[in-house]
Amino acid sequence: MKSTTIYDCSIIEIDKHHHDKGNISVVENGNTVNFDVKRIYYLYDVPGGESRGGHAHKDLYQFMIAASGSFDVILNDGELKRTISLNRPYRGLLIVPGIWRELENFSSGSVCLVLASLRYNESDYIRDYDQFKEYKKISKGNLNINQIEPK
Repeated sequence: MKSTTIYDCSIIEIDKHHHDKGNISVVENGNTVNFDVKRIYYLYDVPGGESRGGHAHKDLYQFMIAASGSFDVILNDGELKRTISLNRPYRGLLIVPGIWRELENFSSGSVCLVLASLRYNESDYIRDYDQFKEYKKISKGNLNINQIEPK
């Protein structure tokens, strides 16, 4: 696996079709995002001051959209951090595998819509930050996360 950095994550403008009766934005497999969407989920009613995320994925790509309201996404590749504010439903954030992510500063009524490249698979998650740091060291040497002993 290629060692990914926060700079491999990017903001993608979603096609916005304006109409007097309301706007529509469209996300298409292989066009808007460079993967086939296998799972869609959304976060909502996040209490003030709470954060979500706090993990990384080994293989999963995500396309994250603030369908309503706003929130911040903190991206971390083990060396650098970058905060992205999502607040427009026609702009999404592509998050590549091997990036630790945390979501915070949810506005009242916000909805975080996530399009994922894979179905849910617990073994794809790295939920411990120290294990993530070890994974990033190993991934730079093109070794496999399965070679790390769980803590």
